[in-house]
Amino acid sequence: MLKRLYASTLAAAEHPHALWLLAFVSFIESSVFPIPPDVMMIPMILAAPRRAWLIAGIATASSVAGALLGYAIGFFAYDQIGAPILEALGKGDKMDAFNGRFQDWGIWAVLIAGITPFPFKVITIMSGWSAFPLIPFILSAIAARALRFFVVAGLLYAFGAPIRDFIERRLGLVFTAFCVALVGGFVLIRYI
Repeated sequence: MLKRLYASTLAAAEHPHALWLLAFVSFIESSVFPIPPDVMMIPMILAAPRRAWLIAGIATASSVAGALLGYAIGFFAYDQIGAPILEALGKGDKMDAFNGRFQDWGIWAVLIAGITPFPFKVITIMSGWSAFPLIPFILSAIAARALRFFVVAGLLYAFGAPIRDFIERRLGLVFTAFCVALVGGFVLIRYI
């Protein structure tokens, strides 16, 4: 099922209304959809490199708006909507333990999930469920999603088609390593 969904999302990148479709995919990916917008962004930017920054900007703005929907689901309708979504992602039985760790990490959890392959919708719903302060949530979501999408756009703009394989296969690992180094640096600074 996911392979078909991936293929149809990739095909949508060639549609005349691809920017609207990208906005929609970016929006729902932050709250319910399993396929990241990068799948559409990559062929769109490769086809029109001059529009790389516009494409990244649309993905960022739409993703943050979708993150607000995820937050609202967690805050207002966790039992009715949020819990079933998290159950479908295999995260439902871990919510209480996750909430404790989430409260300790807060902004870092949103930043890391927004950049890495970790399902961002889990963090957006958790943020609402745990009543995480809205302004820090929004600011960290903007920073994380902008970093993720503008780095992808920048790599594609600078290197073109040869970077596609790298992005599709290894970018999650690179972002994860970056986040580990960033958090490790802050922890080191705090305890030195």
